[in-house]
Order: sequence, then C-alpha cells, then structure tokens
Amino acid sequence: MAGGEEGWRRSGIEVSTLQFGYDGEAPLFARFNLRVAPGSRCLLVGANGSGKTTLLKILAGKHMVGGKDVVRVLNGSAFHDTQFVCSGDLSYLGGSWSRNVSSVGDVPLQGDFSAEHMIFGVDGVDPVRREQLIDLLDIDLQWRMHKVSDGQRRRVQICMGLLHPYKVLLLDEITVDLDVVTRMDLLDFFKEECEQREATIVYATHIFDGLETWATDIAYIQEGELKKSAKYSDIEELKTAKNLLSVVESWLKSETKLPKKEPARVESQPRRPSPFDASPFRASRHMAYYR
Repeated sequence: MAGGEEGWRRSGIEVSTLQFGYDGEAPLFARFNLRVAPGSRCLLVGANGSGKTTLLKILAGKHMVGGKDVVRVLNGSAFHDTQFVCSGDLSYLGGSWSRNVSSVGDVPLQGDFSAEHMIFGVDGVDPVRREQLIDLLDIDLQWRMHKVSDGQRRRVQICMGLLHPYKVLLLDEITVDLDVVTRMDLLDFFKEECEQREATIVYATHIFDGLETWATDIAYIQEGELKKSAKYSDIEELKTAKNLLSVVESWLKSETKLPKKEPARVESQPRRPSPFDASPFRASRHMAYYR
C-alpha cells in the first residue's frame, strides 16, 4: 500500500476492540476488530440483526463509542472529529428518506418540492459531477418528491449523497429500490471512484447479483462477531462456488444449526417510588386488559 502503515491509517478504516451495545440491552459488539484498506470495495454480509447497520452507523459517527482510538476512519474519530462529515470526506447513505446536512440535521425527501430544488440546493458542488450523477441515475429534475415512487426518490437520495467526492463511503442497503440497469450502472460508478481516487467503500446488502467482479473484500458478521474478513480472491469457498449468493447462503444456513448465544444479563436498576403510585389515574395491568 502506498505510504506504508501511515498512508493506510490516513485513508483506511480501523476498528480495534470495539465494545458497543444499546442502552439497557446486552452488548452487540465485544472486542470487535476490522480493517478495511484504502481503495477497497468491502462487502459487508450477515443475517438480519447481525450488526451490519449498527457497525456502519458507528463508522459514520452516529453512535458514540469509548475512546478516540477504538474506531479510526481516515485516521480520525468519526464521532469526535466532525470535520469528516462537514467536509464530505466521510459519507453515509442509509435506508431512511433523508440526507444528513451538518447545519440542520436530517432533511426529509418527501415534501412538495422538485428534485431540482433538492439537488441544486447542495452548495459547493462540481457541476460536471452533478450532471454525471443526474444522467447516471436517470433523474427527471421536475419530479415532485411527494408524488414519485420509492425507486425514484431513492435515486434523488443517492445523487445528493454522492455530489461531494468522498474518501470513505458507507452504504446500507442503498440499492434495494433500484432497477437492475440503474443498480449495475451505479456499481460501475463506485468501482471507478475506488480505482481512480482510491476511495474506500463498505457496502451492506442482501442483493448479490453482479458483485462477484465488483467486491475486493468481504467481511462476514454473525451476531456481532466478525467471522470472516479477507480479500475476495482469498476466500476458498468462492473459488469453487457457482456464485457469491450460494456461498453467503451456506454461511447463513450454518448459523441456524448453531446454539443461540445466551444474552448477557443486564442488571436492572431498582425503580424509585413515585408520588403518582397511589393515583386512581395510574395505568395498571387491569386497565391494559380493557384497552
């Protein structure tokens, strides 16, 4: 890799001994480690609930984790070093119909306004790149966002998320509503971005058509544990399998034969007495029966 370890840290992703869980729930990740090299197109696979979305949100700085050195993206903490999000170097596209704007938060994409209003409302954009994305995604600038289909709205969302050239791009099931042609054109665009600008992409999806020649790396998560992380060409099962789908399917089916992981006990805090405990208006189990 160019620049050795220092160059890798400047533009790669590194997760070291990550521990994370939602409030009141057992930890999802316990001493989780992952490295994604610059220029990689890493496919993130796993069953529903395995932790893919949570991991992407942690990498995007949407969840706080302990210590600045636990999750390093572009040699900084995505949560603590917010300049990554503001500069556009780190971009996250998820499943909700919104775009995160640093100054105002999430902007909904379902109001009564045009696609042109949304796309041209993003400041500091290279007009050549903007026109390329509009053409690539086949967007009609006169679309009214409250009237279009989910697939058309998704195209506008993707366009807005890609207007600024990124260094790290995190994708969570973003192509689910796209037709086959648009999806393949978009994957080709991502491939060019990685090869020409050494951008790094982590892509979580359950749609594997056409990814055999697209992905450079695969990370497989099972119940918050990283089971595999390797170059696509180094995974033995893929050398003899007919396609990627059959391999991932075999991994997921093997999970059903394993004993379920016992959830860690979460100590509950004793409830403090309330002055409303004796109130006749307080909800009770008996009242719930009649609702």
